[in-house]
Amino acid sequence: MDEPFILRAFAAGIGVALVAGVVGCFVVWRRMAYFGDSLAHSALLGIALGLAAGISTHVGTVIVCSIFAVLLAWLQQKKVLATDTLLGILAHSALAIGMVTLSVLEHRIELHAYLFGDILTVTVEELWWIYLGGILILLLLAWNWSSLVLMTLHEDLAQAEDVNTFFTRMLLMFLMTLIVAVSIRIVGILLISSLLIIPAATARQLARSPETMAAVAAALGVLAVVVGIYGSLQFDTPSGPTIIVTAAALFALLLPLPKRLS
Repeated sequence: MDEPFILRAFAAGIGVALVAGVVGCFVVWRRMAYFGDSLAHSALLGIALGLAAGISTHVGTVIVCSIFAVLLAWLQQKKVLATDTLLGILAHSALAIGMVTLSVLEHRIELHAYLFGDILTVTVEELWWIYLGGILILLLLAWNWSSLVLMTLHEDLAQAEDVNTFFTRMLLMFLMTLIVAVSIRIVGILLISSLLIIPAATARQLARSPETMAAVAAALGVLAVVVGIYGSLQFDTPSGPTIIVTAAALFALLLPLPKRLS
């Protein structure tokens, strides 16, 4: 357990879980689970872009996911189609284009690691990405917390209080984009949204206020990561899926408790 790669895995997982738990509360409150899943699917195109352009895959993911969010917001304003239809079109198109691009590139990558995560191979450079990105996300959340909560509770009231709701929505989408970019190696593209949703949904059973729910969600995420990594080492199971199974088990155990925050 004291091997450097294991310690890096714990550090990476804890860093992501702390931030994902807090952002995940807004995903649950605003019913953005499908958006988070769609954003994660588009990340594969960002990885392909990064490899093709010779830049970091993290930077490529941020660029593509940001374009995805802006394009979705623009199409929503145009009222072209229902939001879930737009998400389906954009997400699966980006995923397919990413797969096609990766197939024609000369780079050979371990696609399984990107799809399901490979936390045990996290490097020191990736730890820097995780913690610098996490600090930026937490700072932006703290700076805009009241606006985000007010918009979540009642958007019309937020507008009456001079909150720029369009900017606040875009900020939340951008924060989710950063989460996706730094989480790919932890739980993978297909499971990132689970790390956002499950701890926050579990915390909803225990919390009496938004701030408490955010803190509990972060703590539950960390617990899922620690137990999940330990379990994957003990039973030789994939680390990313084991973390999500642990989070789901915590949700199932706490589900019978009365809901404190609706």
